[in-house]
Amino acid sequence: MLRLLFWIAGLLAAVEIRAAERSFVFGKLPLNETPAGFRSAVSGQGQPGQWKIILDETGSSTNTASAMKTPVLAQLSRDSTDEHFPLLIYDDETFGDFTLTTRFKNVDGVVEQMAGIAFRIQDENNYYYIRASSLGNTFRFFKLVNGQRSAPIGPEIEIPQKVWHELTIECTGNRIRSLLNGKELIPTLTDTSFGSGKIGFWTKSDSVPYFGDTKITYTPREILASALVREMMQRYPRLVGLRIFAARPGKTNLTIVASNKEKELGFSGGTVERDVIARDAVGYGKENRNVMVTLPLHDRNGETIAAAQVTMQSFKGQTEQNAIARAQPIVKQMQSRIRSAKDLLE
Repeated sequence: MLRLLFWIAGLLAAVEIRAAERSFVFGKLPLNETPAGFRSAVSGQGQPGQWKIILDETGSSTNTASAMKTPVLAQLSRDSTDEHFPLLIYDDETFGDFTLTTRFKNVDGVVEQMAGIAFRIQDENNYYYIRASSLGNTFRFFKLVNGQRSAPIGPEIEIPQKVWHELTIECTGNRIRSLLNGKELIPTLTDTSFGSGKIGFWTKSDSVPYFGDTKITYTPREILASALVREMMQRYPRLVGLRIFAARPGKTNLTIVASNKEKELGFSGGTVERDVIARDAVGYGKENRNVMVTLPLHDRNGETIAAAQVTMQSFKGQTEQNAIARAQPIVKQMQSRIRSAKDLLE
């Protein structure tokens, strides 16, 4: 029984997931520029918005000496096209479970005055969003699937113009909660359309909204490559090391995308790894008392998409052939879980 308890404790420690946090502090970014890491896009019709960091005057309107200027994110385009939804998408991270908190202010707009957050974005035609309208006085949730908008969910409520409001969105699995100024005005929603995706600032038509500093607390997503390495290291305790080399989407250089040593992530691949992928070959080497076997990883169509490097302790009489024979079952188990290169890195 004691051994079982130790085993369970070890397993729980191995799969422990720690929350991470990312903050967008607009006061630290260059003025009159779009924040780095973000991409301006548009759903529907019209042109992408003009998203820039500007200074917003705050403080007393009667005493100019006490007025202060605070950097904010603003959408400044005045495109009055009705089905015009500018997005500013954060491209550097994909989020599954998260809590996002931001401040917004609807400043101007003749056709619309809306501010919102789009989340679990797959592309410009597939995502959820929650927005607040100061002209329509509504706070609502929508789902966009293949460009088709769902029926609105949410109440009519006064949302004063040129006043800062706080918006909080929580996603846990298929459950979605949204709060406006600390109040959960929309009942908790359940939807399975999008399990993860990118996050972006959202608006409509000629709206000019401002957004304040934004914080996201989230559960880091483990890509399949990392999960495979972790599982194989647990299943084969005599393994010294395990690395997967691949080119990330949009990149040509080969890097370590998964390793039992986290500090190695991002290191460039060498001649052996490149040759294994290019020629669908096998690499073999020795290092101190260890042997390293590098084998190709194939997708379900048989295409070579990555290389797996297995490091094992050598023994007396160790040959290249039996080292390869030791490594092959490990790589085959990983390969059976891989459908595509994209699947490996998601």
